[in-house]
This record gives sequence, C-alpha cells and structure tokens, in this order.
Amino acid sequence: MGSGILLFIILFYFAILLGIAFYTSRHSNNDSFFIGNRNSKWWLVAFGMIGTSLSGMTFISVPGTVGKIGFDYFQVVIGYWLGYFVVAFVLLPLYYKLNLTSIYTYLEKRLGIVSYKTGALFFILSRTLGATLRLYLVIKVLEKFVLHDIGISFEASAIIILALILLYTFRGGVKTIVWTDTLQTVFMLSALVICVIYIMHTMHLNLSGTWHAMQQAGYTKMIQSDPMHAGFFLKQVLGGAFITIAMTGLDQEMMQKNISVSNLKDSQKNMLSFCFIMVAANFVFLLLGGLLYLYAKQKGIAIAGDDLFPTIAMKSGLPFYITVCFLIGLISALFPSADGALTALTSSFCIDILGMKRNTTATEKQKKRTRLIVHNVFALIFLICIFFFKRIDNGSLIQLLLVVAGYTYGPLLALFSFGIFTRRKVRNELVPIICLASPIACYILKQHDKQWLCGYCIGTELLIINALLAFLLLLIWSRKGEAIPHESKNQHERIH
Repeated sequence: MGSGILLFIILFYFAILLGIAFYTSRHSNNDSFFIGNRNSKWWLVAFGMIGTSLSGMTFISVPGTVGKIGFDYFQVVIGYWLGYFVVAFVLLPLYYKLNLTSIYTYLEKRLGIVSYKTGALFFILSRTLGATLRLYLVIKVLEKFVLHDIGISFEASAIIILALILLYTFRGGVKTIVWTDTLQTVFMLSALVICVIYIMHTMHLNLSGTWHAMQQAGYTKMIQSDPMHAGFFLKQVLGGAFITIAMTGLDQEMMQKNISVSNLKDSQKNMLSFCFIMVAANFVFLLLGGLLYLYAKQKGIAIAGDDLFPTIAMKSGLPFYITVCFLIGLISALFPSADGALTALTSSFCIDILGMKRNTTATEKQKKRTRLIVHNVFALIFLICIFFFKRIDNGSLIQLLLVVAGYTYGPLLALFSFGIFTRRKVRNELVPIICLASPIACYILKQHDKQWLCGYCIGTELLIINALLAFLLLLIWSRKGEAIPHESKNQHERIH
C-alpha cells in the first residue's frame, strides 16, 4: 500500500508539471523554446537554477560522502562561489553584447566555423554524460525503493520517466522550464530543511549540539592541508572555480536560462543571487549527511554512500510524511537537471550543428518539426546512457561526475579562453585534433600521476590541466597578425 501511495504522489506531481507546461507553452514558438522570448524574470531564473545545479546527484551523493571524507566537498563549493563572479562579470557581458541564442556562436565569430562546431560538440558530449549520470542515480533510487515493490523494473522506470520529461518539455522549452524549475526548487529545498529539522529533533540536538556531535565523529573535517593529496584545499578551490566557469558559464543549458532574461543587469543579479543560495544549500546538504550518519550509528544501520539517505528515509521506520518529503525532494531534484539538459541539447544541436538560425528557407513549421525530432532523439540517447551507467555503477557517483567534467569541459574552456584573452587566429583544421588530444593526454597522466609526479595526486584541478594543455596547443599552432572580427575586437578591448 505504501508503494502505491508513493506512486500516486509521483503521478500527481507530474500532473502539476504538465499543467504548468500547458499554461506556459500557449502561443509558443522556436524562440520560446530556445530563449524564452528573452522576457524571463531574473529572480525566477535564479531560484530555478538552484534545482538544475543541485540535481539528484547533490540530493543523494553529497550527504553520502560525509562519512568517508567529511566536509571535504565544501572546499569545491567555495571554488564554485568564486567562479560565479567570473561568469557574471566576464562571460555574461560577452553573451549579451553579441546577442547570442547559442553561446557557442561566439566561437564562430572569434575563431571560425570549425572551432564553433567543435565547441558545440564538446558541450553536447559533456552535458549528455553529466545529465544522464545524474538522471541514472535518481532513477536507480526510485526503482529500488518505490517502483520495484510494485513490479516496475529499472528499464521500465527509465523509459517512463523520460517519457514524462518529454511530455512537458517538447513544446515550451525554456519558457516552460523557468517556471517548472522554480516550483521544483521550492519542493527540493523544503524537503531538505524538513529532513534536517526532523532528524535533529529525533536525536534531541540543536544546531550547536549537532555540530559538536559531528566534530566528535570526525565528520566536519573540511580543510585538507597536504599539497600532495587529491583533496588539497587550494586544488579543490581552484578546481571548483574552473568547474563553475566551464559547467555554468560555458554550458548552454545554464546560460540558455540566463540569456532568457531581458537585460544584462538583471541577468547578473540572477547569477549573484544564485551563487549565495547555492553555497548555503550545499552546506545544508553536508550538514544533513553528518546527521544521517549519526542517526545510522544510533539505530545500528550499516549503510553508507549513495544508499544512506534513501534507506533511512524510506526503509528505517521514519514517519510516512518524512518518506513523502524525501520522495518529493528527490523527484524535484530529478526533473530540473534532466528537462533543462534535454532542452539545451536540443537547442545546441539545432542551432549549432544543423544551423537552424541561418536557414532562411525553412518555414517555422518545418523548423519546429526538426526540433521535435532532435528532442526525441536526445531522449533516446539519454536512455542508452542510463543503461550504460547501470552497468558501470560502483557506488558514490559525485566524484565520477567531477572527473567526467574535467575531461570533457577542458577543451571548451580552452577555446573560450583563447578567444577572449588572445588576438591570435587558430588553425581551424587542427582544432578538433587538439581538443581530442588534450583529454587523452590528461587521462594518461591521471593514470600515472603518483608515479610520474613524485607522489602528487591529481584531483579537481584535472579540468585546469586539461584546459591549459589545450590552450598551449592552440597557441603553438596559431597565427598572429590577423585581424579579429570587429565585434570580438571591441569586446576584447573592453575586457582588457
């Protein structure tokens, strides 16, 4: 009976999303789908982006890491905070000045068509892997703790959930997602706070008592002072900053929502508001992780990692309303990370790869048909990737996500950095080779880092090393003395 009620809650939640999608997608067109007609409210975008950035990965994996590495992840979060300022004051002015729909068209204006296509393809690869990894984790939890009990397999769960996401995103796109993500962020953060308060109350702890108990258990360790360690403070902060610059500032999904705001000033308000809330939310997730491990010890629950939060919330005899809060929080974390990614990938492929904006002969109806086909194909690709991650899953996935970002976003960061901070002209025919060679070289280095680097272990700075190597290769095989396009030159001078 419990599982049936939980399934009903999932379906009712989805019905609300469908209602919002129907309302917001009235009179929608391709511009509504791609950039929300550039009339999104900045405060809506800021709040909704919390749900997109946190995702089910944060909801499940971040609390699960506390038992092993304490608050180590918060070092990366501090880096995130610094990176958002770079996005707000360096990248957003560039995108608004050039009036971009896809941010990767900057690469064409500055470096050429091959660089543009290469950058877009690396985004498509990066976001597909990142989004499906997040999606896989949440589907796994739903199948294991809810759907399996009523006879729905993992494969069927994945197909049904992707079908639901398709239903409410295929028409409205960004115009719909700005509103649905805001609603889902409210649910997710509410669930987080309710779970923290309940466990503290159950264990008869206040905030200071909670912190002291976690200190006694060794869960609050945050600063890693050993430079040779993968979690060294400076490496984590710098890695976090560049991860934000790459995964937010150079990510069509995140920037698609930002540039849907009508003007630069409001978009910057959105980014800065968002970054402060993000830091606070991540800290509360880590606090929840410490509380969950304390509770598990008290109750004799021998579970750790990604299964900790779901097991306690759904299988340890907590009140049913806590189970419901967890479930709503989980699916609220699921949908924003998946729907935004699906929309952004569709937008990028249509605009950057198929050249939809350049096609003046196709009618609006023909473009819409193409967009819907692409949207459905990406949903199928998502499904294939989810099944792949099921085969290789080995426990905690948050670190795997950061590693994937380090390999795939490095060349993208190098391309944008080269365009913004140099006046040189790349040899476009070599750009795809360089962008493939750099992550391959970094993978080999990562496999032998302790041996080759005298015990030094590469952590989140993998992204920086990858980007720096690609940047140097672009610099070596570039030409000087050629004028850059007028708009890019003005932007370059403004930045410098």
